[in-house]
Amino acid sequence: MGFDPTSLANIRKWMNRYVDQRKYAGSALLIHQHGKEAFFHTCGRRCIENDLPFQRDSLVRIYSMTKPVTSVALMTLVEQGLFHLDAPVSEFLPEFTSTRALIPDATSLDQTEDAPSQSLHQLLTHTSGMSYPFNPGLLPKAMDELDLIFSPQQGPLSERVKLLAQLPLAFQPGARWEYSVGIDVIGRVIEVVSGKSLDVFLTEHIFEPLGMNETAFSVANGAGDRFASLYTPLEGDAMALNAAKSGGETLRLVDNFGQSPFEAATTFSGGGGLISTIDDFSRFAEMLRSKGKGNGARILGPKTMEFMFRNHLPGDIASRGPQSFAEQPMDGTGFGIGGAVVLNPALAKCPGSVGDFGWGGMASTYFWVDPVNDLTTVFFTQLSPSSSYPSRAELKALVHAALVE
Repeated sequence: MGFDPTSLANIRKWMNRYVDQRKYAGSALLIHQHGKEAFFHTCGRRCIENDLPFQRDSLVRIYSMTKPVTSVALMTLVEQGLFHLDAPVSEFLPEFTSTRALIPDATSLDQTEDAPSQSLHQLLTHTSGMSYPFNPGLLPKAMDELDLIFSPQQGPLSERVKLLAQLPLAFQPGARWEYSVGIDVIGRVIEVVSGKSLDVFLTEHIFEPLGMNETAFSVANGAGDRFASLYTPLEGDAMALNAAKSGGETLRLVDNFGQSPFEAATTFSGGGGLISTIDDFSRFAEMLRSKGKGNGARILGPKTMEFMFRNHLPGDIASRGPQSFAEQPMDGTGFGIGGAVVLNPALAKCPGSVGDFGWGGMASTYFWVDPVNDLTTVFFTQLSPSSSYPSRAELKALVHAALVE
């Protein structure tokens, strides 16, 4: 393929070093170029306690890498002419009819003003005024108190979204960029429009056509202990990014097979609820690279994919005044429908191609599609939070160093 073997060996060394230094328990990396497998490596353990190896068929929590899947699902409905992206969410979810937003520099949750209902486009691009409990600010604090993070066992998606609608927005829709649960709301819109639960819709319209047979919101019956354990280097809550502190143990067990909420999910989180294998998710990434087609099935039209891969912000994310955590660099990086878009690799301070499209998950998983070099890269591990180490920038540098044609 278009890779230098010696440089590919450096990727193996890098992955093994992360395991040897007890940064990651284990990991797997799969690269395709021109639709063919170019590189695969796995190392370490999917479960340290039971000495189980991290394998190609290991199941992992992909968390926010669920977002591009849900975004693609919504675009299949757009292609049917059922609605347009500038439609207000209140058109589908009446609980958002009377929207309020916090006034600038508000000091209490009751300091609000009228706001228009967010558009579907704003929800998709994290410009809706919504947030996440782990972000700083009044709204995230209120969300944290209500446990509004759309965890696997919090009940029907409809009820979680109704509770979310009772809170004000952090800012007026469109005013800036803030990483949010907006894609979870998009998941509920899909349910209302299609008349099907999100798990059923994704299975019928994405997973089955692409052959993603092991991707779901719950660990499949018979999967056994292939479900990898989740670890963290933090003390306390692994998701409390602003409050948690590093502990002495770099791989503290957070969640494992046999007692995980992912084994019987009741909340279908379109923003972070899926589990998958590396081959399954590579099928999804390859569909994106192939402009909407994979496994002999057409999921979206090529022009729709081109639209999704464009930057939908006026500038890069940094120019939109973000005050939140994000899974990607903000400088030199824009945002499309469901993922980040590299505008300027130099400003992003990370080797890459203009037009790279991808996203990551809270457990340090990561993927991107490189249209210039015609490749897809999927990296799986299970360490939360993803901000623990600069592995994504390091990996992109390693992959680009190995590319020779």
